[in-house]
Amino acid sequence: MSEFEYLGLKSGIWQGVIHRDAQPGRLVLVHMGSRVAEARLAAEAPGRWRVAAAIPAERLSEGAQSFLLLEDGGAEGEPPRPGARRLASLTLVAGEILDGDLHAELSLMRSELELLKKELRRLAAEPA
Repeated sequence: MSEFEYLGLKSGIWQGVIHRDAQPGRLVLVHMGSRVAEARLAAEAPGRWRVAAAIPAERLSEGAQSFLLLEDGGAEGEPPRPGARRLASLTLVAGEILDGDLHAELSLMRSELELLKKELRRLAAEPA
């Protein structure tokens, strides 16, 4: 079982629970290699730490956007330290650009399926 339990995204706040005995270190939200926010952490019960990270609206755009939740021992406001531990990732997908991506992917899958069917027919037709 993963240490991070995903609780969802609502009103731009990504929430989850970390299951561990000791309090986690600083939690940093990273997008495209840059620190964009720090997550809030609150003790919920013994061994359960509630995490809430606000997704900055200016980081949302068309296409796929990936956010990482990292844990390190850094100070507030500084970039993630080397060796920061990845706890979770969140991928958001939006916009019209996706229609083209999905159609292209579907077309590629159809082409590969046709090649596979052709090869299976050839193998089935060969004498034993």
